[in-house]
Amino acid sequence: MNLTLRIWRQTGPDAPGALTRYQVSGISPEMSFLEMLDTLNEELILTGEQPIAFDHDCREGICGACGMVINGQAHGPERTTTCQLHMRHFRDGDTIDVEPWRAAAFPVVKDLVVDRSAFDRIIGSGGYITAPTGSAPEAHATPVPKEAADLAFEHAECIGCGACVAACPNGSAMLFTAAKVVHLNALPQGAPERATRTRSMVATMDAEGFGGCTNTGECATACPKGIPLSGISLLNRDFLRRA
Repeated sequence: MNLTLRIWRQTGPDAPGALTRYQVSGISPEMSFLEMLDTLNEELILTGEQPIAFDHDCREGICGACGMVINGQAHGPERTTTCQLHMRHFRDGDTIDVEPWRAAAFPVVKDLVVDRSAFDRIIGSGGYITAPTGSAPEAHATPVPKEAADLAFEHAECIGCGACVAACPNGSAMLFTAAKVVHLNALPQGAPERATRTRSMVATMDAEGFGGCTNTGECATACPKGIPLSGISLLNRDFLRRA
């Protein structure tokens, strides 16, 4: 496959950025999108140019570090992480635009790399359980109803990639915050801190500069792990009860 890539290049947070055009050839349809970028970077290094900076880690669709906007869609045309997107989903001769996440709370560090530490601060404000238990309790010491377990597991699948924020026209982090709140609030172990957790994490989300949720649903559509939009309703219900 021969492709034209238009990739966002930006040397630093305060530097101006622009889409830069590149030609790549000999791309196998079985390559992942990141392997295609690796191939381009090898060519850039050989010609003395700066390689394109982009985040990645596991390359197995687990960590969510590889987020980027491809042809206007978070993670690209398939509902998966960028590292699991394969070039067979494109056609020979295509022009592909590649940009970083666009959100005020995710400032660009360099090229396609953005600072997603706002997510860490949201989790740090309440995404944990602090009840002292001494040594690890026996696994079946606290019975968990199946319905509650299913709800918790469904929301615990969130990998914090930021696709929900990138897809939202308002740059809202409600789906991410809902996933982190609901999966702990659903369990009996999370009940003692349910009120403080909900208030603290929502307050931190607002303080980080994320936009407001208007229920467009783009976040759930883009989520590679299928976190349901109903999680936002559960978060809103808990927040209103404890506000």
